[in-house]
Amino acid sequence: MASATLGMIVANSALAGGYTALLQTKLAGLDVLHWINDGLMALFFLLVGLEIKREFLVGELDSWRRRTLPLIAALGGMIVPAVIFLAINWRTPETWRGWAIPTATDIAFALGVLSLLGSRISRSLKVFLTSLAILDDLCAILIIAVFYAASLSFPALGAAALISAALFGLNALGVTRLAPYLLLGVMLWAAMLFSGIHATLAGVVLAVAIPLGAAGGDDASASPLIQLEDRLAPWVAFLVLPVFGLANAGVSVTGASADMLLAPLSLGIIAGLLFGKQIGIMTAVFAARRMGLVRLPRGASWRAIYGVALLCGIGFTLSLFIGLLAFADAERVAVTKLAVLAGSLLSALAGAAVLIGLPAPSKPHRL
Repeated sequence: MASATLGMIVANSALAGGYTALLQTKLAGLDVLHWINDGLMALFFLLVGLEIKREFLVGELDSWRRRTLPLIAALGGMIVPAVIFLAINWRTPETWRGWAIPTATDIAFALGVLSLLGSRISRSLKVFLTSLAILDDLCAILIIAVFYAASLSFPALGAAALISAALFGLNALGVTRLAPYLLLGVMLWAAMLFSGIHATLAGVVLAVAIPLGAAGGDDASASPLIQLEDRLAPWVAFLVLPVFGLANAGVSVTGASADMLLAPLSLGIIAGLLFGKQIGIMTAVFAARRMGLVRLPRGASWRAIYGVALLCGIGFTLSLFIGLLAFADAERVAVTKLAVLAGSLLSALAGAAVLIGLPAPSKPHRL
Protein backbone atom coordinates (compact mmCIF):
# COMPACT_ATOMS: atom_id res chain seq x y z
CA MET A 1 0.00 0.00 0.00
CA ALA A 2 2.89 2.35 0.82
CA SER A 3 4.57 1.53 -2.51
CA ALA A 4 1.39 2.21 -4.46
CA THR A 5 0.97 5.51 -2.62
CA LEU A 6 4.59 6.41 -3.34
CA GLY A 7 4.05 5.64 -7.03
CA MET A 8 1.08 8.02 -7.10
CA ILE A 9 3.07 10.75 -5.34
CA VAL A 10 6.08 10.43 -7.65
CA ALA A 11 3.90 10.37 -10.79
CA ASN A 12 2.36 13.69 -9.70
CA SER A 13 5.58 15.43 -8.67
CA ALA A 14 8.61 17.00 -10.34
CA LEU A 15 10.09 13.47 -10.47
CA ALA A 16 7.41 12.25 -12.89
CA GLY A 17 9.66 12.59 -15.97
CA GLY A 18 12.48 10.57 -14.45
CA TYR A 19 9.99 7.99 -13.12
CA THR A 20 8.53 7.45 -16.61
CA ALA A 21 11.95 7.43 -18.26
CA LEU A 22 13.20 4.77 -15.82
CA LEU A 23 10.25 2.50 -16.50
CA GLN A 24 10.83 2.87 -20.25
CA THR A 25 14.58 2.12 -20.05
CA LYS A 26 15.53 -0.87 -22.19
CA LEU A 27 17.30 -3.85 -20.58
CA ALA A 28 18.14 -6.91 -22.70
CA GLY A 29 15.47 -6.02 -25.25
CA LEU A 30 12.64 -5.30 -22.80
CA ASP A 31 11.88 -2.10 -20.93
CA VAL A 32 11.95 -2.03 -17.12
CA LEU A 33 8.14 -1.99 -16.84
CA HIS A 34 7.98 -5.06 -19.09
CA TRP A 35 10.51 -6.88 -16.89
CA ILE A 36 8.40 -6.06 -13.83
CA ASN A 37 5.04 -7.07 -15.32
CA ASP A 38 6.23 -10.12 -17.27
CA GLY A 39 9.28 -11.15 -15.25
CA LEU A 40 8.84 -10.35 -11.57
CA MET A 41 5.13 -11.08 -11.73
CA ALA A 42 5.92 -14.59 -12.96
CA LEU A 43 7.30 -15.16 -9.44
CA PHE A 44 4.01 -13.88 -7.99
CA PHE A 45 2.05 -16.34 -10.15
CA LEU A 46 4.48 -19.12 -9.21
CA LEU A 47 3.76 -18.47 -5.53
CA VAL A 48 0.00 -18.31 -6.15
CA GLY A 49 0.23 -21.61 -8.06
CA LEU A 50 2.16 -23.26 -5.23
CA GLU A 51 -0.40 -22.04 -2.68
CA ILE A 52 -3.31 -23.32 -4.78
CA LYS A 53 -1.69 -26.74 -5.26
CA ARG A 54 -0.83 -27.10 -1.55
CA GLU A 55 -4.33 -26.07 -0.47
CA PHE A 56 -5.89 -28.57 -2.89
CA LEU A 57 -3.65 -31.45 -1.76
CA VAL A 58 -3.21 -30.99 1.99
CA GLY A 59 -4.80 -27.67 2.95
CA GLU A 60 -8.21 -26.10 3.44
CA LEU A 61 -9.38 -27.21 -0.04
CA ASP A 62 -8.34 -30.87 0.13
CA SER A 63 -11.89 -32.25 -0.30
CA TRP A 64 -14.96 -31.26 -2.26
CA ARG A 65 -16.87 -30.78 0.98
CA ARG A 66 -14.43 -28.06 2.00
CA ARG A 67 -14.18 -26.54 -1.50
CA THR A 68 -17.91 -26.13 -2.12
CA LEU A 69 -18.62 -22.95 -0.11
CA PRO A 70 -15.59 -20.89 -1.23
CA LEU A 71 -15.97 -22.16 -4.82
CA ILE A 72 -19.63 -21.12 -5.02
CA ALA A 73 -18.77 -17.78 -3.40
CA ALA A 74 -15.85 -17.21 -5.78
CA LEU A 75 -17.97 -17.95 -8.86
CA GLY A 76 -20.71 -15.58 -7.71
CA GLY A 77 -18.08 -12.96 -6.91
CA MET A 78 -16.70 -13.16 -10.44
CA ILE A 79 -19.87 -13.44 -12.52
CA VAL A 80 -21.82 -10.50 -11.04
CA PRO A 81 -18.98 -7.92 -11.29
CA ALA A 82 -18.44 -8.89 -14.94
CA VAL A 83 -22.18 -8.54 -15.65
CA ILE A 84 -22.30 -5.13 -13.94
CA PHE A 85 -19.24 -3.95 -15.88
CA LEU A 86 -20.70 -5.05 -19.22
CA ALA A 87 -24.11 -3.55 -18.40
CA ILE A 88 -22.54 -0.16 -17.66
CA ASN A 89 -20.26 -0.36 -20.72
CA TRP A 90 -22.88 -1.80 -23.10
CA ARG A 91 -22.86 1.30 -25.31
CA THR A 92 -19.04 1.49 -25.47
CA PRO A 93 -17.84 -1.75 -27.13
CA GLU A 94 -14.25 -0.47 -27.16
CA THR A 95 -14.11 -0.99 -23.38
CA TRP A 96 -15.60 -4.49 -23.30
CA ARG A 97 -12.13 -6.05 -23.05
CA GLY A 98 -12.00 -4.79 -19.49
CA TRP A 99 -14.88 -7.02 -18.31
CA ALA A 100 -12.57 -9.17 -16.15
CA ILE A 101 -10.90 -6.27 -14.29
CA PRO A 102 -13.42 -6.13 -11.39
CA THR A 103 -13.62 -9.93 -11.04
CA ALA A 104 -10.28 -10.29 -9.22
CA THR A 105 -9.47 -10.28 -5.50
CA ASP A 106 -6.08 -9.33 -4.08
CA ILE A 107 -5.58 -11.97 -1.37
CA ALA A 108 -2.62 -10.18 0.22
CA PHE A 109 -4.44 -6.86 0.63
CA ALA A 110 -7.74 -8.45 1.73
CA LEU A 111 -6.05 -10.62 4.37
CA GLY A 112 -3.96 -7.61 5.42
CA VAL A 113 -7.09 -5.59 6.20
CA LEU A 114 -8.64 -8.60 7.97
CA SER A 115 -5.50 -9.05 10.09
CA LEU A 116 -5.62 -5.40 11.19
CA LEU A 117 -8.92 -6.16 12.93
CA GLY A 118 -7.14 -8.47 15.36
CA SER A 119 -8.71 -11.06 17.65
CA ARG A 120 -12.34 -10.22 16.82
CA ILE A 121 -11.87 -12.15 13.55
CA SER A 122 -12.24 -15.91 13.99
CA ARG A 123 -9.86 -18.36 12.37
CA SER A 124 -12.76 -19.89 10.41
CA LEU A 125 -13.47 -16.51 8.81
CA LYS A 126 -9.82 -16.06 7.83
CA VAL A 127 -9.80 -19.57 6.35
CA PHE A 128 -12.99 -18.77 4.39
CA LEU A 129 -11.50 -15.56 2.96
CA THR A 130 -8.21 -17.31 2.12
CA SER A 131 -9.96 -20.23 0.39
CA LEU A 132 -12.31 -17.89 -1.50
CA ALA A 133 -9.46 -15.66 -2.67
CA ILE A 134 -7.32 -18.64 -3.73
CA LEU A 135 -10.14 -20.04 -5.88
CA ASP A 136 -10.73 -16.49 -7.18
CA ASP A 137 -7.05 -16.37 -8.17
CA LEU A 138 -7.39 -19.71 -9.94
CA CYS A 139 -10.34 -18.39 -11.96
CA ALA A 140 -8.41 -15.19 -12.75
CA ILE A 141 -5.48 -17.26 -14.04
CA LEU A 142 -7.83 -19.21 -16.31
CA ILE A 143 -9.38 -15.96 -17.58
CA ILE A 144 -5.94 -14.52 -18.40
CA ALA A 145 -4.94 -17.70 -20.24
CA VAL A 146 -8.16 -17.96 -22.27
CA PHE A 147 -9.25 -14.37 -22.93
CA TYR A 148 -6.06 -12.30 -22.91
CA ALA A 149 -3.77 -14.23 -25.21
CA ALA A 150 -2.22 -12.17 -28.01
CA SER A 151 -1.53 -13.41 -31.54
CA LEU A 152 -0.16 -16.90 -31.09
CA SER A 153 3.25 -18.11 -32.26
CA PHE A 154 2.96 -21.85 -32.84
CA PRO A 155 6.73 -22.58 -32.80
CA ALA A 156 7.01 -20.87 -29.40
CA LEU A 157 3.87 -22.67 -28.20
CA GLY A 158 5.38 -25.97 -29.34
CA ALA A 159 8.57 -25.24 -27.39
CA ALA A 160 6.50 -24.32 -24.32
CA ALA A 161 4.55 -27.58 -24.64
CA LEU A 162 7.74 -29.67 -24.84
CA ILE A 163 9.24 -27.93 -21.81
CA SER A 164 5.99 -28.41 -19.88
CA ALA A 165 6.06 -32.11 -20.78
CA ALA A 166 9.63 -32.30 -19.47
CA LEU A 167 8.55 -30.67 -16.19
CA PHE A 168 5.74 -33.14 -15.64
CA GLY A 169 8.08 -35.94 -16.70
CA LEU A 170 10.42 -34.98 -13.85
CA ASN A 171 7.47 -35.12 -11.49
CA ALA A 172 6.40 -38.55 -12.79
CA LEU A 173 9.96 -39.85 -12.34
CA GLY A 174 9.93 -38.76 -8.71
CA VAL A 175 12.62 -36.07 -9.04
CA THR A 176 12.54 -33.92 -5.89
CA ARG A 177 15.54 -31.61 -6.45
CA LEU A 178 14.35 -28.11 -7.24
CA ALA A 179 17.21 -27.11 -9.55
CA PRO A 180 16.01 -29.03 -12.67
CA TYR A 181 12.47 -27.67 -12.25
CA LEU A 182 13.67 -24.09 -11.87
CA LEU A 183 15.99 -24.34 -14.89
CA LEU A 184 13.18 -25.66 -17.07
CA GLY A 185 10.90 -23.00 -15.56
CA VAL A 186 13.16 -20.22 -16.83
CA MET A 187 13.19 -21.84 -20.28
CA LEU A 188 9.39 -22.14 -20.18
CA TRP A 189 9.06 -18.45 -19.29
CA ALA A 190 11.25 -17.50 -22.27
CA ALA A 191 9.20 -19.69 -24.64
CA MET A 192 5.89 -18.30 -23.39
CA LEU A 193 7.19 -14.73 -23.69
CA PHE A 194 7.17 -15.18 -27.47
CA SER A 195 4.16 -17.52 -27.68
CA GLY A 196 1.31 -15.00 -27.35
CA ILE A 197 0.19 -16.49 -24.02
CA HIS A 198 1.20 -14.22 -21.15
CA ALA A 199 4.64 -15.19 -19.86
CA THR A 200 3.58 -15.01 -16.20
CA LEU A 201 1.49 -18.15 -16.68
CA ALA A 202 4.77 -20.07 -16.89
CA GLY A 203 4.90 -19.63 -13.12
CA VAL A 204 1.58 -21.44 -12.74
CA VAL A 205 2.64 -24.36 -14.96
CA LEU A 206 5.90 -24.67 -13.04
CA ALA A 207 4.01 -24.65 -9.72
CA VAL A 208 1.69 -27.46 -10.83
CA ALA A 209 4.69 -29.58 -11.89
CA ILE A 210 6.67 -29.23 -8.63
CA PRO A 211 5.96 -32.23 -6.39
CA LEU A 212 4.59 -31.91 -2.88
CA GLY A 213 6.74 -34.84 -1.77
CA ALA A 214 6.13 -37.93 0.31
CA ALA A 215 5.80 -35.89 3.49
CA GLY A 216 2.38 -34.69 2.42
CA GLY A 217 3.26 -31.14 3.32
CA ASP A 218 3.92 -31.77 7.04
CA ASP A 219 7.72 -31.77 6.84
CA ALA A 220 8.98 -28.79 4.87
CA SER A 221 12.46 -30.28 4.47
CA ALA A 222 10.99 -33.27 2.61
CA SER A 223 8.70 -31.26 0.36
CA PRO A 224 10.09 -29.41 -2.68
CA LEU A 225 6.82 -27.48 -2.96
CA ILE A 226 6.83 -26.30 0.66
CA GLN A 227 10.53 -25.45 0.46
CA LEU A 228 10.06 -23.27 -2.60
CA GLU A 229 6.91 -21.63 -1.25
CA ASP A 230 8.66 -20.72 2.03
CA ARG A 231 11.70 -19.32 0.24
CA LEU A 232 9.67 -17.42 -2.33
CA ALA A 233 7.01 -15.87 -0.07
CA PRO A 234 9.20 -13.12 1.51
CA TRP A 235 10.59 -12.07 -1.88
CA VAL A 236 7.11 -11.80 -3.39
CA ALA A 237 5.68 -9.99 -0.35
CA PHE A 238 8.52 -7.52 0.17
CA LEU A 239 9.96 -7.10 -3.35
CA VAL A 240 7.70 -8.23 -6.19
CA LEU A 241 4.39 -6.76 -4.99
CA PRO A 242 5.85 -3.43 -3.75
CA VAL A 243 7.80 -2.96 -7.00
CA PHE A 244 4.67 -3.83 -9.02
CA GLY A 245 2.64 -1.33 -6.99
CA LEU A 246 5.29 1.37 -7.35
CA ALA A 247 5.56 0.86 -11.11
CA ASN A 248 1.87 0.48 -11.95
CA ALA A 249 -0.06 2.60 -9.47
CA GLY A 250 1.85 5.71 -10.53
CA VAL A 251 -0.67 7.55 -12.65
CA SER A 252 -0.89 11.30 -13.04
CA VAL A 253 -4.12 12.86 -11.80
CA THR A 254 -3.41 16.10 -13.64
CA GLY A 255 -6.57 16.90 -15.54
CA ALA A 256 -8.51 14.19 -13.70
CA SER A 257 -12.11 15.08 -13.01
CA ALA A 258 -15.33 13.64 -11.70
CA ASP A 259 -16.33 13.01 -15.30
CA MET A 260 -13.36 10.65 -15.67
CA LEU A 261 -14.50 8.55 -12.69
CA LEU A 262 -18.07 8.60 -13.98
CA ALA A 263 -17.10 7.41 -17.47
CA PRO A 264 -18.43 3.92 -18.32
CA LEU A 265 -14.99 2.26 -18.02
CA SER A 266 -14.14 3.59 -14.57
CA LEU A 267 -17.70 3.40 -13.29
CA GLY A 268 -17.95 -0.22 -14.41
CA ILE A 269 -14.75 -1.13 -12.57
CA ILE A 270 -15.66 0.72 -9.36
CA ALA A 271 -19.24 -0.58 -9.31
CA GLY A 272 -18.04 -4.10 -10.13
CA LEU A 273 -15.53 -4.14 -7.28
CA LEU A 274 -17.61 -2.34 -4.67
CA PHE A 275 -21.11 -3.64 -5.46
CA GLY A 276 -20.63 -6.60 -7.80
CA LYS A 277 -18.36 -8.52 -5.46
CA GLN A 278 -20.62 -8.21 -2.42
CA ILE A 279 -23.82 -8.91 -4.37
CA GLY A 280 -22.33 -11.90 -6.17
CA ILE A 281 -20.77 -13.51 -3.10
CA MET A 282 -23.72 -12.91 -0.76
CA THR A 283 -26.31 -14.08 -3.31
CA ALA A 284 -24.32 -17.24 -4.11
CA VAL A 285 -23.70 -18.10 -0.44
CA PHE A 286 -27.29 -17.37 0.61
CA ALA A 287 -28.75 -19.46 -2.22
CA ALA A 288 -26.36 -22.36 -1.56
CA ARG A 289 -27.19 -22.20 2.16
CA ARG A 290 -30.94 -22.21 1.54
CA MET A 291 -30.58 -25.24 -0.75
CA GLY A 292 -28.60 -27.07 1.92
CA LEU A 293 -25.49 -27.35 -0.22
CA VAL A 294 -23.15 -25.66 2.27
CA ARG A 295 -22.77 -24.63 5.89
CA LEU A 296 -21.42 -21.27 7.03
CA PRO A 297 -17.92 -21.23 8.57
CA ARG A 298 -17.98 -22.21 12.23
CA GLY A 299 -18.92 -19.26 14.46
CA ALA A 300 -19.36 -16.88 11.50
CA SER A 301 -22.47 -14.70 11.34
CA TRP A 302 -24.07 -13.33 8.20
CA ARG A 303 -22.58 -9.95 9.11
CA ALA A 304 -19.09 -11.50 9.14
CA ILE A 305 -19.70 -13.13 5.75
CA TYR A 306 -20.88 -9.78 4.40
CA GLY A 307 -17.72 -8.09 5.67
CA VAL A 308 -15.58 -10.69 3.88
CA ALA A 309 -17.64 -10.19 0.70
CA LEU A 310 -16.85 -6.48 0.84
CA LEU A 311 -13.12 -7.12 1.35
CA CYS A 312 -13.15 -9.29 -1.77
CA GLY A 313 -13.74 -6.07 -3.69
CA ILE A 314 -10.08 -5.20 -3.09
CA GLY A 315 -8.85 -6.07 -6.56
CA PHE A 316 -5.57 -4.14 -6.70
CA THR A 317 -2.74 -6.42 -7.94
CA LEU A 318 -4.66 -8.76 -10.23
CA SER A 319 -7.17 -6.10 -11.29
CA LEU A 320 -4.33 -3.78 -12.32
CA PHE A 321 -2.60 -6.69 -14.04
CA ILE A 322 -5.69 -7.65 -16.05
CA GLY A 323 -6.23 -3.97 -16.92
CA LEU A 324 -2.73 -3.79 -18.40
CA LEU A 325 -3.54 -6.84 -20.54
CA ALA A 326 -6.93 -5.49 -21.59
CA PHE A 327 -5.88 -2.06 -22.84
CA ALA A 328 -2.85 -0.77 -24.70
CA ASP A 329 -3.61 2.96 -24.97
CA ALA A 330 -2.29 5.18 -22.18
CA GLU A 331 -5.59 6.99 -21.55
CA ARG A 332 -7.63 3.84 -20.80
CA VAL A 333 -4.77 2.37 -18.74
CA ALA A 334 -4.69 5.55 -16.61
CA VAL A 335 -8.47 5.49 -16.13
CA THR A 336 -8.30 1.79 -15.23
CA LYS A 337 -5.62 2.38 -12.60
CA LEU A 338 -7.57 5.21 -10.96
CA ALA A 339 -10.77 3.16 -10.96
CA VAL A 340 -9.09 0.06 -9.51
CA LEU A 341 -7.49 2.13 -6.75
CA ALA A 342 -10.79 3.86 -5.97
CA GLY A 343 -12.86 0.67 -6.00
CA SER A 344 -10.31 -1.23 -3.91
CA LEU A 345 -10.02 1.57 -1.33
CA LEU A 346 -13.81 1.92 -0.98
CA SER A 347 -14.18 -1.87 -0.61
CA ALA A 348 -11.46 -1.97 2.06
CA LEU A 349 -13.05 0.85 4.07
CA ALA A 350 -16.56 -0.62 3.77
CA GLY A 351 -15.40 -4.12 4.75
CA ALA A 352 -13.45 -2.83 7.75
CA ALA A 353 -16.45 -0.74 8.88
CA VAL A 354 -18.71 -3.81 8.84
CA LEU A 355 -16.23 -6.13 10.57
CA ILE A 356 -14.82 -3.77 13.17
CA GLY A 357 -17.94 -4.01 15.33
CA LEU A 358 -17.96 -7.81 15.46
CA PRO A 359 -17.78 -9.31 18.95
CA ALA A 360 -14.59 -11.25 19.67
CA PRO A 361 -14.94 -15.03 19.21
CA SER A 362 -15.86 -16.74 22.47
CA LYS A 363 -13.13 -18.85 24.01
CA PRO A 364 -13.83 -22.30 25.48
CA HIS A 365 -13.99 -22.42 29.28
CA ARG A 366 -11.21 -24.30 31.00
CA LEU A 367 -11.57 -26.26 34.23
